[in-house]
Amino acid sequence: MLSIMLTEDKEISFHGCLTQLSFFIFCGNAEIYILTSMAYDRYLAVCSPLHYFFIMTRRVCIITAISYMFVSALNSLIFTFMVSNLSFCNSHQINHFFCEILQLMALTSSDTKSMNIIISIEDICVVTTSLMFILTSYLRIISTILKIRSSGEQLKAFSSCSSHIITVLLFYGPSIFMYMKPESEQSKEQDKILSMFYVAVVPMLNPFVYSLRNKEVLGAARKMIKVISIRVTNK
Repeated sequence: MLSIMLTEDKEISFHGCLTQLSFFIFCGNAEIYILTSMAYDRYLAVCSPLHYFFIMTRRVCIITAISYMFVSALNSLIFTFMVSNLSFCNSHQINHFFCEILQLMALTSSDTKSMNIIISIEDICVVTTSLMFILTSYLRIISTILKIRSSGEQLKAFSSCSSHIITVLLFYGPSIFMYMKPESEQSKEQDKILSMFYVAVVPMLNPFVYSLRNKEVLGAARKMIKVISIRVTNK
């Protein structure tokens, strides 16, 4: 996207497109597994604080990280291989700003029924299951927090989960809406906007979201806002 904006060159080679697709699928899957792992981490920290360091050991963290990286890479390779075997005889123009799998499937002259079935199974097994796991974790977390008598401790517990909750909403919201709404000509333009949101906007916001509880960052942000407001007032 940045390359197109800077060079105004909208062309990409077939192998370049496949490479881009593989990285997109890998990063998308890895993000899902990371958010799911973080939900479990928050669940243990709030609901079982005394057992946290016995369960979330360094070994467990390393095994979890290697596992989801391996599964994401395998998933990426499978889908990239399937797309590489499709025929693109009708058109080579992708109605998108990057090589997205649904847009490539729309261009092909090959039969994509089997791929659509696999993608649907993938959505149910990976996306839906992980989202349900995250929601279940937060239901247990909220239930535990509400049992805390001190309002200060409740606020502290909620704040420890705030960054993760915001990231989950920013990532899953546009993704679910884009892949589960009915297809139409108007929806293709909406797809671009939604893709822009979770491909470019969300990663840009992540550093700020995860710094919400950092007092130094908040202090610097307040100072910057004051400086901007003073300059605007003087003008």
